[in-house]
Amino acid sequence: MPLDHSIVGVEGPAHERTWTARDTMLYALGVGAGTSELEFTTEKGQRVLPTFAVLAAQLPGQRLGDFDRALLVHAEQGFELHRELPPEGGVRTTSKVTGIYDKGSGALVTSEARAVDLDTGEPVISSRSAVFIRGEGGFGGDRGPRDAWAPPDRAPDHKVTYPTVPEQALLYRLSGDYNPLHSDPEFAARAGFDRPILHGLCTYGVSGRALLHAVAGSDPGRFRAMSGRFTSPVFPGESLTVSIWVDGEDVRFRTAKDDGTVVIDRGRATISRR
Repeated sequence: MPLDHSIVGVEGPAHERTWTARDTMLYALGVGAGTSELEFTTEKGQRVLPTFAVLAAQLPGQRLGDFDRALLVHAEQGFELHRELPPEGGVRTTSKVTGIYDKGSGALVTSEARAVDLDTGEPVISSRSAVFIRGEGGFGGDRGPRDAWAPPDRAPDHKVTYPTVPEQALLYRLSGDYNPLHSDPEFAARAGFDRPILHGLCTYGVSGRALLHAVAGSDPGRFRAMSGRFTSPVFPGESLTVSIWVDGEDVRFRTAKDDGTVVIDRGRATISRR
């Protein structure tokens, strides 16, 4: 059957999630942190990479209708942190689909989530995301809002390059995303790829590390928000270069891979002053 449009605006049941110091260390390793970032990869004075917020507020997949899961890709992701995340903790999250838009060749499904502290009920994370489902467009619906994002007309203030390793997707999936698109060559071939691709949220996490160290002085307490649109796949083993423009607390960025192809576009972040 086609996508179920009746779910738009309907809030789903609350879901509780807890995490341990091991989970947050494993996530840091999954997005490429290593021996130069021991405050994130070991327990001594441990802090948490801000992009872990996306996983902390993530819910089990909502049923959108019947379609080939191999044709679904992560399209957009954003989050806002209301306070720094602890190495171990827990949240209660509610979410809803906010729109199903007709992009012609496919459908864009947007959603938002709100995560609150398990004990106090205070806001911890606000999250927004979108998935693109190929072949599910053409139903005559609204094409959705347009974003007039553009980089400043000057050279980036920072340019950071991080490598990924051939095993990057296998390591990242241990944080809970077991989509076979990132591990199974046969499944990846069904989606039109000659080998498994890197998780979009892994690319997102690598970009977040670049922003954290280049703009926030490696202090997660200054990292308030981040968003971006996924525009091209990354294969494990490719390097990622993040170009960053800073205007006070407002930051824009783009992430590109080895051949110059932009893989995260329309990037925004909010980094507070010291």
